[in-house]
Amino acid sequence: MFKTICVFCGSNPGVNGSYVEAARHLGRLLAREDISLVFGGGMTGLMGALADAVLTGGGRAIGVIPDSMNVPRVVHEGVSELVVVDTMHTRKATMAQLSDAFIALPGGLGTFEELFETLTWSQLGYQPKPIGILNVDDYYDPLVQLIDHAVAHGFVTPKHRGIFTVDEDPTALLSKLQQFKHPSSSLWDKITMT
Repeated sequence: MFKTICVFCGSNPGVNGSYVEAARHLGRLLAREDISLVFGGGMTGLMGALADAVLTGGGRAIGVIPDSMNVPRVVHEGVSELVVVDTMHTRKATMAQLSDAFIALPGGLGTFEELFETLTWSQLGYQPKPIGILNVDDYYDPLVQLIDHAVAHGFVTPKHRGIFTVDEDPTALLSKLQQFKHPSSSLWDKITMT
């Protein structure tokens, strides 16, 4: 059972109301399961909706934010714990260190970057923790298709396609993450498939 899960998500709500509802649903689930949230520390968009749902449900929300973003109307001032770091790189490393697993909700370039860095660390065996994509209203279909395209063209091994799982339901995704077994990586994988 996980003690903490890092969630990557947008600081905007997106155009589809189901994105915010999915963030709230996930937040309520984490609180109910007594799993602490680790997130980017923002108060707006999906980040804020997620953290608010965790906190309203009696759960714990740990925000990790660079000092440059630790300003009113950006930082979530109601979190259980706020970790202020020096850079975005330190932020990601700290979030990874604090977390037992990762989930990506819909988001933009920052969310994609966080997800792909985590996938890369997993592929290289640096971080073999479970990674899930919450595919709300098929938001991540094009991204999953891109990764499958990279597999078909020999840039990602089929084994490494298995380092993440996808589901549209938060409860089902959490269950899949709890059953996750990381495929072992060899030195040859590290050299040839980065």
